[in-house]
Amino acid sequence: MSIVIQKYGGTSVATPEKIKAVAGRIAAAKKSGDDIVVVLSAMAGETNRLIELARTAGAEPDPKHQDLLVATGEQVSVSLMAIALGEMGIKAEPLLSHQISILTDSNHGRARILGIDTKKLVRIIEEGKVPVVAGFQGVTQDGAVTTIGRGGSDVTAVALAAALSQVSGLMSHVLCEIFTDVDGVFTADPRICEKARKLSRISYEEMLELADMGAKVLHTRAVEIAAKFKVPVHVRSSFNDSDGTWVLPEEVKVEDALVSGITCNLNEAKVAIRRVPDKVGITAKIFEPISKADINVDMILQNVSADGYTDLTFTVPKEDLKRAIALSEVVARQVEAGRVEAAGDIAKISVVGVGMRSHAGLAHRMFDALAKEGIAIQMIGTSEIKVSIVIEMKYAELAVRILHDAFQMERP
Repeated sequence: MSIVIQKYGGTSVATPEKIKAVAGRIAAAKKSGDDIVVVLSAMAGETNRLIELARTAGAEPDPKHQDLLVATGEQVSVSLMAIALGEMGIKAEPLLSHQISILTDSNHGRARILGIDTKKLVRIIEEGKVPVVAGFQGVTQDGAVTTIGRGGSDVTAVALAAALSQVSGLMSHVLCEIFTDVDGVFTADPRICEKARKLSRISYEEMLELADMGAKVLHTRAVEIAAKFKVPVHVRSSFNDSDGTWVLPEEVKVEDALVSGITCNLNEAKVAIRRVPDKVGITAKIFEPISKADINVDMILQNVSADGYTDLTFTVPKEDLKRAIALSEVVARQVEAGRVEAAGDIAKISVVGVGMRSHAGLAHRMFDALAKEGIAIQMIGTSEIKVSIVIEMKYAELAVRILHDAFQMERP
């Protein structure tokens, strides 16, 4: 017997009709003999509506107060799902974060889960009921409601699976199913590349790189937790019964292609600081205020020094660009650097695959394929299983298709 954590996103519970359809899927899984724990997002569009509602009351709402408001979206979902399951003869228990103590830090809007008290959850499961848990939210030590950030319900689901897998004396196998509006993890975004192929399996490490590079199928922190606690994760569609993609440890991954996936991230911007004095410690001074502002810097490029000066270029999320420019201009004056420039019309393209470890020449094949189409590369970043580049945004979709063909990724 297994304990299966089933997470359903906003599009899966967008209407009462879809909620009833999902309830039917849950009821069927429960009747098959598995113990089911359900994690739900708010109905599609509800979180955005609540955020806008907060802004009608105040242009810059207190994050703590906004979290309390935004978290009500999931309360609606779990309540409606429990009602629908009850109509089908399935006993269900709707639960908010404070009721099972999903403990987080106090970083409102981007809270991190610190721990989960599984006692109540286990008791509900043992009573034969289906716990229906509000995703995306947590509670601080002093009782304040927090939200985990976009895609946070994925994190809730995998964290619950990890916590249950560590319960002493619990003999059940624990796995996590992420139900979404796509059929699984593809070699590229099928909306961009019609040759994109669904993967049957992918390693935690590859999925983590893909998620971190802009793939929206799974939240990065959800993959991190799954990898740490070896939680099997099955990404599949809530609109059909087809198998999706299993996210598993590398040693049990079957497919061993050179490249497993290509991502296209249009949500990054580039900041360049010209004529930075080439002195020890200057780079640290430049990035200190940006780090303190909790702005995530991804790729960094520093030119070779000329005449005692260098240019420093880095990428940040577009939503943080204005703050990054303002902070860079201040620190540029402090270190007596030149002007600060910025560009939002860029795209980051990444190719990911564990096969890169044992195959030379991948970067050359990538650069050559793009060069033949006249696509210039502005920045390059690498890791053991990934190569990322920054190019002009207008070439983004073309670049994905070119690289998908170059690595023959349509083939199993």
